Amino acid sequence: MAQQQPDTGSVDTADPDDRAVRRGTSGAQPETDEVFKVETHGIDPIPDDERHGSARDVFWLWFGSNLTFTYVINGALAVSFGLSFRQATAVIVLGGLAFFVISAAGLSGIRTGTATLVISRAAFGARGNWPAGLLNWVVSIGYTIVNTVVGTLALEAFFADLGWQGGTPTRALALLITLALTFVVAMWGHATVQFAERWMAYVLAVGFAVLLVLVLPGAHTTAPAGPAGAAGWSLAFVVMLAGPVSYVPMPADYTRYLPQSTSLRSLTWYGALGGFLSSVALGVIGAAAATRTDMTDAVAGTERLLPAWFQAAFLALVLLGSVTNSIVTLYSSSLNLQVLGIPWSRAKAILISATVTALGALGALFLADFTESLLSFLSLLVIVFAPWGGVFLADMLMRRCRYDTRALHTGPAGRYWYRAGYHTPGLAALLLGMVFAALTCHSELWTGPLVAPLGGADLTLLGALVSGLAYWALARRTVAATTPAT
Repeated sequence: MAQQQPDTGSVDTADPDDRAVRRGTSGAQPETDEVFKVETHGIDPIPDDERHGSARDVFWLWFGSNLTFTYVINGALAVSFGLSFRQATAVIVLGGLAFFVISAAGLSGIRTGTATLVISRAAFGARGNWPAGLLNWVVSIGYTIVNTVVGTLALEAFFADLGWQGGTPTRALALLITLALTFVVAMWGHATVQFAERWMAYVLAVGFAVLLVLVLPGAHTTAPAGPAGAAGWSLAFVVMLAGPVSYVPMPADYTRYLPQSTSLRSLTWYGALGGFLSSVALGVIGAAAATRTDMTDAVAGTERLLPAWFQAAFLALVLLGSVTNSIVTLYSSSLNLQVLGIPWSRAKAILISATVTALGALGALFLADFTESLLSFLSLLVIVFAPWGGVFLADMLMRRCRYDTRALHTGPAGRYWYRAGYHTPGLAALLLGMVFAALTCHSELWTGPLVAPLGGADLTLLGALVSGLAYWALARRTVAATTPAT
């Protein structure tokens, strides 16, 4: 583990885009974080002399990782719930604004130099953080599986266009290639992840812009809405916000290398703009396509709307977009496993996540109906992510993002050990939020008892508000006692 640096408790608000700070204090890219070399750091704090980059790097990370076909599917689902094109677009835009919160949460990584799920020990306690960390790992792997399946289906369709109708062997080969593209980049680590996201974003941005031009003009933008009601609106919001909300346990993972001179304003705007532009553009494509054709199979449905000359390129876009998103979630999952106590390096721990992803993708591709599984998964994951995010963000706001970095890693000797390693207010608030979310969840796998009295509305997202307010009420004293002075 690298030597831990004392937490300064503050961040300079100077312009982070001054090129003088792009390579940190050392003036060069550190050997511990080089492109196409295995990153040597894990969840240990990044020393100040190894900090590098600027807030602009965060733009490319969130822009590239959200150029994924999942958002096209989500936009189509919004229309399938009974919303008109304009109504679905409004939901898509509002969902994209959530990236302002996700991006701002990356300040915790700049302050501490460590991963998000290490920082959450301050909210839940060193031991109490373990079950929440495990739940987050499971759900993040689930999202990786979703994107892996989408990429696999696209590559299988590409093989079919080439005349290779191989059935199960073809699908298995497509899955193997998709997993390999994801694993190699994530295994190399932080610098390679950022490099790959940036360069794939260039290609994907051009390709999806062409797709938007081909799909949007024929959309029935003036078609009246169907019988959406409270249920349709709420489900559309849940689906569109599921993507941004799933990133709550990750932002510090990608900001922990940034110099401490990086300002909150630049960090927030660059990251939010990246996630907003890509998620909204692709969501609109999905909503437009759903007004023109059956999108039950979103890849095949969209392909039917395209000229023959663009169909192969479209399938490549689906594959690459799925890979860019899976790389981010798979990389963060390896840090998560270290938080859970796996005594391996980050590069070795990622083997566990890759194996579970492969097994989950096999089940989704060969044992279950993918569309129903996707909808159920997106609905259920918010039961975990929303309340957890509510507690974490409330803790960060209450502390004004001031943490004792050393104490986050020192166990019983640190200020975040609380009682026997558990912070009761944080766990109680999380449980309250999850119970509320479960009672108001409306999905294929589970419908809460409060859904019917609410007219079929899904209020799962409000679990974040419930848990955040509960944490504020229960944890004010302990937060004040364990927050370092500025």
